[in-house]
Amino acid sequence: TFTEDQFFALMKVVYLGNWMANAYRTEDRKKEYEGIEDYIFFLAPQFGLDKYMDHEASDGDRYYPTRSFEEDTDVHTLHEEYDEESMWDELAETLGERDFMEKYTKEEIVKMSRDERFTKLSECIDVYNEEFEKVGLQRIRIQK
Repeated sequence: TFTEDQFFALMKVVYLGNWMANAYRTEDRKKEYEGIEDYIFFLAPQFGLDKYMDHEASDGDRYYPTRSFEEDTDVHTLHEEYDEESMWDELAETLGERDFMEKYTKEEIVKMSRDERFTKLSECIDVYNEEFEKVGLQRIRIQK
């Protein structure tokens, strides 16, 4: 048993989960995530939330979020915040890993304990985290 507010939160969580699993996919979509989203959106009218569910007979078993759901709720903001944060994290991690691999030989890395490897890798990553916090991408350049 859900209240309307709880069910609305569930709709958003399921939508965001399906988005995370499938947004970048084309052919190999994760059907189990789409299926649960369809089911939850199918139930939306029972909670007075039909304005957030779109379905036509030609859609078959597919139930979609409306434009209002995507634009007027906080899911769009949550997408943007996630993308922004993950971009910085991924960039710092990738560049830090590259620097770590350039700084130490394979032999040196193999001889490191797990803690030492983690600490030294974290130090390389933190260089970029600090740089991005201070000046963003201002000093990042591609060398030719």
